[in-house]
Amino acid sequence: MIKDKIKALDLSATLKINEISKSIELSGKEVIKFGFGQSPFQVPEDIVEELKKNAHQKSYLPIQGLEKLREAISGYESRKKNIIFSTDQVMVGPGSKELMFLLHICFNGKILLPTPSWVSYKPQAIIAENKYQWIKTKAENLWFPTADDIEKAVLNNEKTENLLILNSPNNPSGQVCQNLEDLSKVILKYNITVLSDEIYSELTFQNKYNSLAKFCPDNVIISNGLSKWCGAGGWRLGYFVFPEALNHLKNSIKILASETFSAVSAPIQYAAISAFSKDHSEYVLKSKKILYSIGNFVHKNLKSNNIIMNEPMGGFYLMPEFLNKKFNSSSEMCSDILNKTGVAILPGSDFGFDEKKMITRLSYTDFDGKKFMSSIDENTDIDDELINQFAPKVVEGVKKLKSWSEN
Repeated sequence: MIKDKIKALDLSATLKINEISKSIELSGKEVIKFGFGQSPFQVPEDIVEELKKNAHQKSYLPIQGLEKLREAISGYESRKKNIIFSTDQVMVGPGSKELMFLLHICFNGKILLPTPSWVSYKPQAIIAENKYQWIKTKAENLWFPTADDIEKAVLNNEKTENLLILNSPNNPSGQVCQNLEDLSKVILKYNITVLSDEIYSELTFQNKYNSLAKFCPDNVIISNGLSKWCGAGGWRLGYFVFPEALNHLKNSIKILASETFSAVSAPIQYAAISAFSKDHSEYVLKSKKILYSIGNFVHKNLKSNNIIMNEPMGGFYLMPEFLNKKFNSSSEMCSDILNKTGVAILPGSDFGFDEKKMITRLSYTDFDGKKFMSSIDENTDIDDELINQFAPKVVEGVKKLKSWSEN
């Protein structure tokens, strides 16, 4: 009755850990939620007001998305990247995750996945019956592939099309890709199609975000949305920006959209216009300031002879590796941590690492973002005292993980 490839799948790891954490809380026990990656901040008030004003919108909107919204998104991306995008290059979906899934369905070839990669890339490839190939990376290259890594992978697939998925800032590592120009040379040489997952781009801790689209624009599909920078994960609004050279993919995805989700919720599309057309720089600046400070606090206080990790560069993740622990798998280790400390983190095996590698993903977002944001301004120096005051569960979770690692 059920296809074998579906039977072999489990719930998405990030959503599963969120449900496990909620279940533990409902049982009356405390859990420190370092597993689920969700923005801790409230949706900006002006965008919420637009949603209220447009609650009456009830008609089906165009499959590709409301034209005024696509116009706002194309303008937003054009300003960010100094590349002119037209309204017709934008496609709106119920979260970028759904658009990625439809891309997997359309694409006929091999999916190239750097290790580590977000938990849903591989399962979506499996469902779409695409072959996938892991590309190993190293901490010293910020957990991104080198140009040589990509070339070797492509040379193994000479008779097929290749789709590289590159996520920067990266989930789960929290790192930002620094070798985009080198990668672009290989991408152009072998005409590789790239999905540039830029969902965390507004939360890059450096001032300027660099997109791969700058170096090989005709090969790159840009993926972004409201979930991370805007705190609106539950609104489910994402988008792709296609180069004109890949119009055939856009048109195919549009056909699939017409047969699946039809159109994104009308009130949310109308409300999202203000997200991309109005100035939210103060909100984003405060978000980044808080996340950068907390990320550095976690890194500074958790790093030891027993735990190694790179410093955070964007988003809200760190990737601690536990050096002195002997378990059969990283999943077994994370279960032990949860049972003994009440701290929920995800195993690296969910992101493509060998299960024997005791590496994990930690999302440092278990705090009241609304309260923290309202307590600071652009000039506030966020020190340990403020973090203790407004992110006490993060502080407690770090102490518990540190103690566990030493026993």
